[in-house]
Amino acid sequence: MAEQGRFGTFTGVFTPNVLTILGIILFLRIGWVVGQAGLAGAMIIIVAANVISLLTGFSIAAISTNMFVKGGGPYYMISRTLGLEIGGAIGLPLYLSQAISVAFYIIGFTEAFVSVFPLADPRLLATGVALLFGLLAFVGADFALRIQLGILGALALSLVSVFAGSWDSWTSPTFWPTPMGDASFWTVFAIFFPAVTGITVGASMSGDLKDPMRSIPRGTLGAIAVTALVYLATAFWLAVHVRVEDLLTDPMILYRIARWPILVLAGVWASTLSSALGSILAAPRILKALATDGVVPRILALQLGSATEPRMAVLLTTLIALAVIWMGNLDFVASIITMFFLNTYGMINLAAGLERLLGNPSFRPHFNVPWVLSFLGAMGCYTAMFLINPLATGAAIILSYGVYFLLKRRSLRHDWGDIRSGIWLSLARLSLMGLETVPWHIKNWRPNLVVFLRSPQKQEHLLTLGTWMAKGRGFVTFYHVIEGDVEALAGKGYRETSRRYMQKYLTEKGILAFTESSIVEDLYRGAVTLLQAHGLAGLEPNMVAMGWAGRRSAQAEQLLLMRKLISLKKSVLFLRAHEERGFGTCGLIDVWWRGRDRNAELMLLIAHILRQSEPWQNAQIRLLQVVDREEAVEGVRNHLQKMLYKVRMDAELVVFTKADPRQPFTSVLRQQSGQTDLTLLGMRVPEPGEALGYAEEIDRTILPLGPVLLVRNGETENILEEETP
Repeated sequence: MAEQGRFGTFTGVFTPNVLTILGIILFLRIGWVVGQAGLAGAMIIIVAANVISLLTGFSIAAISTNMFVKGGGPYYMISRTLGLEIGGAIGLPLYLSQAISVAFYIIGFTEAFVSVFPLADPRLLATGVALLFGLLAFVGADFALRIQLGILGALALSLVSVFAGSWDSWTSPTFWPTPMGDASFWTVFAIFFPAVTGITVGASMSGDLKDPMRSIPRGTLGAIAVTALVYLATAFWLAVHVRVEDLLTDPMILYRIARWPILVLAGVWASTLSSALGSILAAPRILKALATDGVVPRILALQLGSATEPRMAVLLTTLIALAVIWMGNLDFVASIITMFFLNTYGMINLAAGLERLLGNPSFRPHFNVPWVLSFLGAMGCYTAMFLINPLATGAAIILSYGVYFLLKRRSLRHDWGDIRSGIWLSLARLSLMGLETVPWHIKNWRPNLVVFLRSPQKQEHLLTLGTWMAKGRGFVTFYHVIEGDVEALAGKGYRETSRRYMQKYLTEKGILAFTESSIVEDLYRGAVTLLQAHGLAGLEPNMVAMGWAGRRSAQAEQLLLMRKLISLKKSVLFLRAHEERGFGTCGLIDVWWRGRDRNAELMLLIAHILRQSEPWQNAQIRLLQVVDREEAVEGVRNHLQKMLYKVRMDAELVVFTKADPRQPFTSVLRQQSGQTDLTLLGMRVPEPGEALGYAEEIDRTILPLGPVLLVRNGETENILEEETP
């Protein structure tokens, strides 16, 4: 285009759509469709195809009146609605279908030309036309769009010639298929359906329209209505004027029955050539949009000296058209295009339906369509795909999914919003509302963990443990706590910067979790408030984790914080990491049963949860208890064995007495768990005045061990025993 925003509804959308729809199928295949399916069958096919087209047109109208559609038309709508990955997965096949359409229409032109001038070589003629059109598109679109009104006039005259002829010959119409027809209903539908795929041509020129929000819906729906009437009228006219055998065998039947045959010939040539020209203008613009977004190599968006024309994309489109011309015949190309376009139409309908169903406040189209109609359109598209050609449908879906997963792996960045967050938000809202109405039971307990971090880089072991605890089974929120003056730090944007940093850091580590950042004047005083404000009704956190402090005074503050958290029914975990050993080989977990305050129940469950994560899958869990008297060993072992069986836990029991009654527990721990990859120990709740002394006792106890998880159960019910006898 010489300048953007030059074309209005009639010139930019309606006319190219009509010229593409009233093309090769109308002049070369509509008679065959009537001959194969009968008048009633042909009407059903035309109506069914146009219903799918109309529903898709409604969806296009809804999406295009909710946004300013830039270059790329349908691809732009899908990518800005369903996301770049889905947009690319649909946009690439859409581009291929448009590029193949160039060959489709040129082949139709050569069929018509050779039927009049049989000396011409069809493939050489088609090659010459493709090269000529490629050159015109390379130079610029002005010429093509300037002459389309003349082509529309020629098309109208050809239709006048058809309906003005054959008034002296009438025949009784055949309403249903006859034995002379050898094609199934869905085969005929597949051959006819490309006739209605022209509705995306005008939309593909969206970047060159004065007002795409106004022009796309009006031009698209107007073109669908007019062309549907033309096809229905032509099918009826042929059924009442031409014998079935002639309809089946003569592709130029409209030429034979016309009042002025030369006008039909001109209409055939003009419409097929204009459709090819329209497609070779539209396809490169889709490819350019794909390249601009990084879906395909950006080199394909090069304009090679032009101010507006996507010349590199034009070159590739011309090469694809030439390849198809030398590859297959008209029917072969038609079946491929049918699959690609139906897939595209289905996704456009799905996008519009989801937007309406989810009710995002940002979705405020001027053209409102009930979500049911959009979903019916999508269902019609995919049903037709499978009925027409299941094998080709599978190939189209595999191609789209292949592109989707490739783009997903590339993690392309973009700065526009899409509906995906709205989908998850609606599902989350529905789930939360449902959760609120169902009585909660302890059997549905799962970890909802908040991990407080001062420095993610220096607390990677804590971050890793939190990920293992929640992956696939619960929730984890990594809370970056910034200590300092709230007013001063918030004013400098520290909180937003911290949150973005946390998200980036977790993404680089491949960790899928929630992140949050807060500024507090003191972590241990602010944590209680943060936890009470965190979460939603029914999804409040039930566990809190932080690293075991190094300073004794900080340890005492942690224990005092634990007192407050236990009163709020929050379980507390303190991880004493081992910087050199890490978590070792993740092969052995020791749980020390000391019979205090239900800590062992939570520790066993934590061990079980850890073993569900990949690094710990083959880990052995040991349940250890030291008893005072040798004669008590067997009884304690039997009790623990029954308990493990009842709660369906697999663990090795280690019940023993001290070699020396005076042996300190620290020494016992070192002997049994000195080389353990993770040791779980329970904690008691200290009185306010003894926090410092208890912190020293804990430090002395865990000193000879590797990584240790200190656990205090805040639950009031037994989370292991789901049913009470």
